[in-house]
Amino acid sequence: MAKVTRDELHDTEEIRMARVKVYSTGTCPICQKAKGLLEKWTIPYTEVRIDLDRAAMRDYVRETSGARTVPQIIIDGRCIGGFTELTELHMDGMLDELRGQSGGSTAP
Repeated sequence: MAKVTRDELHDTEEIRMARVKVYSTGTCPICQKAKGLLEKWTIPYTEVRIDLDRAAMRDYVRETSGARTVPQIIIDGRCIGGFTELTELHMDGMLDELRGQSGGSTAP
């Protein structure tokens, strides 16, 4: 799956029902920053630790088209990229509709 552009993300109806997934590892400081920003912005997400689960690693490779870095953030099944792309979407106001949504769980 190719990374989605800001325009494509904005144009999708799915953004209203978004589910956010963060692929991470336990030793990645940038993963911690990305999760911290999602929590600060009150955007519910599910964390998937690829360092703890082989099945999660397979899903990571499939969903991110073989990305080699973490974090990788998935919104509604679309890989938006990592920390930089997450921050850009926020600065452009593209994540506003995700704030405080129910249906996702904010990981600790």
